[in-house]
Amino acid sequence: MSDELLNELAGVRAEIDGIDAELLVLLNRRARCAQKVGEIKARHGAQGHIYRPEREAQVLRRIQEMNPGPLGDETTTFFFREVMSACLSLEEPMGIAFLGPLGTFSESAATKHFGHAVRLLPQTSFDDVFREVEAGRASYAVVPVENSTEGVVGRTMDLLLGTPLMICGEVVFRVHQNLLTRASTLDQIKVVYSHAQSLAQCHEWLNRILPDVPRISVASNAAAAQKAAEEAGAAAIAGEAAAVRYQLPKLAENIEDDPNNTTRFLVLGRHDAGPSGRDKTSLIMSAPNRTGALHFLLEPFVHAGVSMTRLESRPAKNALWEYVFFVDIDGHRDDAAVGAALAELRERAAYVKVLGSYPLAVY
Repeated sequence: MSDELLNELAGVRAEIDGIDAELLVLLNRRARCAQKVGEIKARHGAQGHIYRPEREAQVLRRIQEMNPGPLGDETTTFFFREVMSACLSLEEPMGIAFLGPLGTFSESAATKHFGHAVRLLPQTSFDDVFREVEAGRASYAVVPVENSTEGVVGRTMDLLLGTPLMICGEVVFRVHQNLLTRASTLDQIKVVYSHAQSLAQCHEWLNRILPDVPRISVASNAAAAQKAAEEAGAAAIAGEAAAVRYQLPKLAENIEDDPNNTTRFLVLGRHDAGPSGRDKTSLIMSAPNRTGALHFLLEPFVHAGVSMTRLESRPAKNALWEYVFFVDIDGHRDDAAVGAALAELRERAAYVKVLGSYPLAVY
């Protein structure tokens, strides 16, 4: 390289070194401010949770609005989530329960939302995920609730009926499925393992590329990756996290049938969130089995001008052919319109349970 080029590069690299030094000072200054927040709360005897979903959502939205580029919003959001995660861990490292083992999409959703400074607590079943938080052994849970291709996750819905936990956040996670295996060619694959939802999400690809290969459903994508790592001729359908954790090559990438395949996860804790300005409220309701019952339950939202974004029915557990309805509406339950709708709904419904109000996912 020429001297002129080397001198130009040296100048830019010196500028980068100076910026890095400034960033380091500012990051530690921010961390000290986070510590002061905890000290002020302790000095005044303020009770509450160190994690404030509404505050975090407001910070991330403001960062996106201020972002001049060239870094994109997704990159800056990731960076600031990690900064907040590290600062929160100075007060108290949070434990996050999710369906394990390590390497699942649930783990990826948990770290996307909480950053990498938390304690990861993988569990063997959805029931155990809920129990860990209910018992206070974990701070929060991250559980899938619906997929854009395969619909709702039934066990999560059923557990929400009986749990005292509340929804305090949501994570929208773009799902890319990969074929992981130590086999070097497709014709060497003798069996494909994956979670039932992932097998369904790749159904057409499997029919086209591996039509005669048996497909075996297992507890999670990570469990499938473990099997593929141990068995000759075995493959797993799983995500990037499983490929890295179990050191499995990707023989085929992005094999999901729907290019927009997305899973929505709920964040559950022993509290919900305060108003953030862009919120959602989730609830469960039921009505006597009679003509027009559902219409009767939906009228309060119309009267209050509240938009409903989701309606799902599930069989009730205490009576044959009776159903409960899971509803998502725009707004926070502290909003006047939402509060009015909920008050009227309670007068009409046989059963109402507010699952929580929480900020809309920040991408």
